[in-house]
Amino acid sequence: MSTQVFDAVGRRKTATARVRIARGTGKVTINGKALENYCYTETLAKAATAPLKTVDQVGQFDIDVNVNGGGANGQAGAISLGIARALQKYNAELRPALKKA
Repeated sequence: MSTQVFDAVGRRKTATARVRIARGTGKVTINGKALENYCYTETLAKAATAPLKTVDQVGQFDIDVNVNGGGANGQAGAISLGIARALQKYNAELRPALKKA
């Protein structure tokens, strides 16, 4: 059985993040690096993965991100938006909670 993959793009300022999510163990990879290694502060890591916490899905998805342009905050914002859009493709009923946050 193949796992369904949901793609989305998030943009913030001049940063662009291409996000792919699939059901899994919660592994987050950004530009080939683990989340902890790419987002060098806890604040950036929390900002990037905020949509997962919003809909209580932390640890439920494997996320692969390709991000470029902008600075650290812009990239974290772009990743966050990309994850939110991919989650919305996964389950449209999550939209109100994501939109509110």
